[in-house]
Amino acid sequence: MDYRISSKPLQIIGLKVEKSMLEMKSLTILDVGYLPGRTSFRRDAVFMNKWAVIFIAGGAGTYQVNDGEKQQVKANSLFMFYPGAVFHYGPDPGGFWDEYYFTIEGPRIQEWLDSWLFESGTVQPVQSDEDQQNKIERIFMLMDSGVPINVDRAAMLLESLLFEFMMHARSAPQTHKNEDTLSLLDDIAKTLYRPFQPEQLCARHHISISTLKRTVKKVTGYPLHEYVHRLKVAEAKKLLISTERTFKVIATALGYRDVFYFSRLFKKYAGISPRHYKMSNGS
Repeated sequence: MDYRISSKPLQIIGLKVEKSMLEMKSLTILDVGYLPGRTSFRRDAVFMNKWAVIFIAGGAGTYQVNDGEKQQVKANSLFMFYPGAVFHYGPDPGGFWDEYYFTIEGPRIQEWLDSWLFESGTVQPVQSDEDQQNKIERIFMLMDSGVPINVDRAAMLLESLLFEFMMHARSAPQTHKNEDTLSLLDDIAKTLYRPFQPEQLCARHHISISTLKRTVKKVTGYPLHEYVHRLKVAEAKKLLISTERTFKVIATALGYRDVFYFSRLFKKYAGISPRHYKMSNGS
C-alpha cells in the first residue's frame, strides 16, 4: 500500500491479457483503480497516449489543466486526463476524496467526445445511484478475471456507465438549471460598479471559465465580456439622463479607468456618443 496516496487499502487492476486477444478493438480498458480516502495532491501529471476517466464518489478538491483556472471538484463528479496537457489535481488540503479511475485507449473515445460525452478539460457533475455503483464493481470484477471476453465486456459496460451518467445529467430538472443560470446572471449584474473579475465569479459558482462563457453566450446571445460591457453601457445611459454626473465620473464608477475607452464602447453599443445621447434625451 502507498500511504502517500491514502491510508486506506487501494484497489488497482491492470490489463491481464494481451490486447491482441481482445475482440473489441475500438476501446480497451488498460487499468482501473479505486483510491478511497485519497489525501495526496498530484502536480504536473502527463498522459502520453492514454486517456483516463475519473469518477469522484466522495470528498472534494480541485482539477486544473495546464495553467488554466482551478475547477472545483465535489462528490459525484467526472473529469478526464488526456494526451497533450499537464494536470494538477487532488483533494483539498487536509481533506480527501474517493476516486475511481479507468485508463482507456482506442478510437471509440473520440466518437464519445464528438457526440455525447462531456467536454474534455472540464468537471462534469453527475448523479450516482446504486445501479451505477454496481456497474463500477462489475467492471472491476470483469477486469480482474483475466478472461479476454470479460475485458471486452468491461469496456462495453464502461461505455454504458458513462452514457447513463451523461443522460441523467442532461435530464436534470430544468428548474434547477434555470435557477443556477439566473443566479449567475444576477451575480454578473452586481459587478457593474467594479472591474469584472470572472475568476472570482467562477469560484463563487463552482464552474470553469469555459462553462461561464458558454452559459452567458447561450442565454444572452453575446460573448461574456461583450455582455458585461453592454450591461455597463445600459447603466451609463440611465445615469446620464437621471443624474447630473459627468460621463467621466460615471465611467470611473463603473470600473473603467480609461474614460476614452469606455466612450468608444458606449458609442459602439449605443450607436451614439455619450454627449449626444445626453443631449437627445433632454439633459
